[in-house]
Amino acid sequence: MIGPFINGAAVIIGGAGGSFLGSKVSERVRNGLPLIFGLASMGLGLAMTGHVKNLSAVVLSILIGSIFGEVINLEKHIQTAAGKVKGAMERFGSPAGAGLSQEEYMEKFIAILVLLCASGTGVFGSMNEGMTGDPTMLIIKAFLDLCTAGIFAITLGLPVMVLAIPQFIIQALLYFGAASIMPLTNPVMIADFSAVGGLIMFATGFRIAGIKSFAIANMLPALFIAMPVSYYWVAFTGH
Repeated sequence: MIGPFINGAAVIIGGAGGSFLGSKVSERVRNGLPLIFGLASMGLGLAMTGHVKNLSAVVLSILIGSIFGEVINLEKHIQTAAGKVKGAMERFGSPAGAGLSQEEYMEKFIAILVLLCASGTGVFGSMNEGMTGDPTMLIIKAFLDLCTAGIFAITLGLPVMVLAIPQFIIQALLYFGAASIMPLTNPVMIADFSAVGGLIMFATGFRIAGIKSFAIANMLPALFIAMPVSYYWVAFTGH
């Protein structure tokens, strides 16, 4: 389980570095880096969708998973959790964010919590490492999170660094859960699972770059049904 440790360390280093650098980072750099991060996420997503075996099963998984996520309003629950984390941190001192209203601070804090703890890259990367032993996706995410945490911490302060804790817990649980189901899978199911993760990563790239704010958290249930849908699609259609 290498990926979750590397990813958590990257968030801690990035959050601490951004908090101490503060205003020393130019506005041009702050605005430019998210575009690069978004482009990288979209590129990874496109590469992963190229592994698809049953496109119909992948699309069906995205549709069913997203509808379920919207019905239970998963992203709203994550936003509520983000508010509680922020409130707990404020007990230890006033957060950064000078010049930001409470609403602006909360919006940015929720955005970074979703990107770090509930992104398609993190969920897919953790499950993928659990099933295949390959931490590549989480290591790539660690590089992105290092810079992302640093940029957000410039205005949000040290609370960003603490998000490494829930991130590690979530990724570790996904890792061990995925490892237990590996014997029940086959190459076609894994390929379609990868393609679903790629589509979610592509949508995440749009959100990071500020092009379109997809409700990424509401799409995450698709990852958990991708392999069963792929299996039954092949069983019923024969291809």
